[in-house]
Amino acid sequence: MDVRLLFHTPEPERAIAVAARLCYAPIGAAELMEEMADDDIRRVLRIIMTSGHFSALEHVSYTFAIDGVSRAMTHQLVRHRLASYNQQSQRYVSYTDNPSFIVPPALDEDPTGRDAYLAACGSAFLSYREAIDAGVAPEDARYLLPNAMETKIVVTMNMRELLHFFELRCCKRAQWEIRDVASSMLDLALPTAPYILLDAGASCRRGPCREGKLTCGDPYPRAPKRD
Repeated sequence: MDVRLLFHTPEPERAIAVAARLCYAPIGAAELMEEMADDDIRRVLRIIMTSGHFSALEHVSYTFAIDGVSRAMTHQLVRHRLASYNQQSQRYVSYTDNPSFIVPPALDEDPTGRDAYLAACGSAFLSYREAIDAGVAPEDARYLLPNAMETKIVVTMNMRELLHFFELRCCKRAQWEIRDVASSMLDLALPTAPYILLDAGASCRRGPCREGKLTCGDPYPRAPKRD
């Protein structure tokens, strides 16, 4: 798995504070961008994050490149609809004789299970190659490829959706692969907006678990409080 932050809105915390402050300012956003002091930015951000008025967070976006993950994972990822995606196409990309399959940790720790799993993936891929060699179009032959097939995807989310994504997918109840992706994305984004992302992640970092009866019972350490 390789997760990289390709780019993000410059000075994200200043951009968010300016957008929020504009609602009550007699001057324009461009002037606010230049004139707002760091203390003013922190004060506005604190109001936003403690009040839950998150519309200003939507003015900042992040774009990530995610490689070496399974199709099973990206099927979960694209359910987060307030985002933009471009994924390697199995319709237009014909795969070689050396495919990569993602192996779940539970199978990776069991040699017998791992061998059987990879054999099944290999058999499916062999059928795919045979179909391609017989002249079947890749867009039809791809029906034979397993969910374990390695893929690549580019994802763009605004800050508001990122916080929602981190809450759901950094949770220990999320499946291991998308949890690893979400945790990596949070690690990359955190230095760019440390005040906003201070308590980002599973809901148990901020208060009671929101999973109710489905709670894992093993909460993360609480995040530090905002000053």
